[in-house]
Amino acid sequence: MSTPETSRFVRVQVEVVLAVDDADAVTKAALRKIAGESEMPETERAHAEGAVTEDTAEALAYLVDPFDLVSQVPGVELQQASWSSERIDYDPDSPDWDLDEDDGDDSDG
Repeated sequence: MSTPETSRFVRVQVEVVLAVDDADAVTKAALRKIAGESEMPETERAHAEGAVTEDTAEALAYLVDPFDLVSQVPGVELQQASWSSERIDYDPDSPDWDLDEDDGDDSDG
């Protein structure tokens, strides 16, 4: 992989489905994390607190950090990340949730 035509950048796509058994605990954890953000402007803090209080999916998005996934991997540096969360209907027996299914991306992995 050291040829000039090969990019050193790799896109890793991950889809995770979580079962929330205690929405209150998730919300409280997100609020604690927000409270610990000493550099956060007050208007941003108020917006974040409102978002995580109203929607457990927003609280999870606030708690899940892609940097945490790769920070201990030697030889890599996170360049860019984006993520979101949403409530979904989930049926693990449905063929729509086949994790081995190709997402239609024909590029080599």
